[in-house]
Amino acid sequence: MAAKLIKGAEVAAQIREELKKEVEDLKAKHNLIPGLVTILVGEDPGSVSYVTAKQKTSHELGFYSIQDSQPPDITEAALLALIEKYNQDPKLHGILVQLPVPKHIDSNKVLYAIDPNKDVDAFHPVNVGRILIGNYAFLPCTPAGCQELIYRAYGDPKGKEVVVVGRSNIVGKPMVAIMIQKRAGANATVTCVHTGTPKDKMIEHCRRADILIVAAGVPKYIQGDWVKEGACVIDVGVNRIGKSEKTGKAILAGDVDFESVSQKASFITPVPGGVGPMTITMLMKNTVMAAKLAAGLVKL
Repeated sequence: MAAKLIKGAEVAAQIREELKKEVEDLKAKHNLIPGLVTILVGEDPGSVSYVTAKQKTSHELGFYSIQDSQPPDITEAALLALIEKYNQDPKLHGILVQLPVPKHIDSNKVLYAIDPNKDVDAFHPVNVGRILIGNYAFLPCTPAGCQELIYRAYGDPKGKEVVVVGRSNIVGKPMVAIMIQKRAGANATVTCVHTGTPKDKMIEHCRRADILIVAAGVPKYIQGDWVKEGACVIDVGVNRIGKSEKTGKAILAGDVDFESVSQKASFITPVPGGVGPMTITMLMKNTVMAAKLAAGLVKL
């Protein structure tokens, strides 16, 4: 059996169409325009590319959007003051500081300085706590994107066995918290395996999974014989494993051995083209939610 590809770009496009209509309705019915500011410190090429894509998408959706680029030698105090200025701006509902920041700036101080109700990355400790108790407005973008892919392609995970491989603060831990929520798109029985799990036990857990979400950080780690027949496999990993002699571009691989796993799974995300396209879209979804929260249209 060859697995059906879960194409993140197609799901992301569907969600963006939904968001575009929602933004139009917010403007027409409530005179409310979602606002997003992206703050970039320095000129790291990868960060510039990410911020450019975020700004492009926000403009396409009809947001009020600001790109604030700062020099790499901005002081920590000045950056914190800039964040506070945007915390107080009622036209801006979402604040994103593109990471990493230069080493002379404490990234935790930066993240903690953002108003939790404007923290559309959902990295602030207050938002982490809200996810744990199930009383949240928005979710970290990559795990939220994984949840949408599962729900829209595979189906409702309610009652399913979900195994998360990896326990990072960015993907693994929030993924577990999201999938155990008592709400649509969750209600799963969740196991988390990680570097502290003996390999034989890890394989045993993976083979039980109806839904396997892999964020291990190791290229081609999960093998086909670790996977249950008919499972849904979400591969979060993006690893550079070489360079194409023909194009000069990086060759990418996920944390799943695609060739062998795709013969066992019923659904699988490719790398690239799976989870990646969802991240910016979920940031936009969080910004719309932040605008509705600020306007009192939704409550925590």
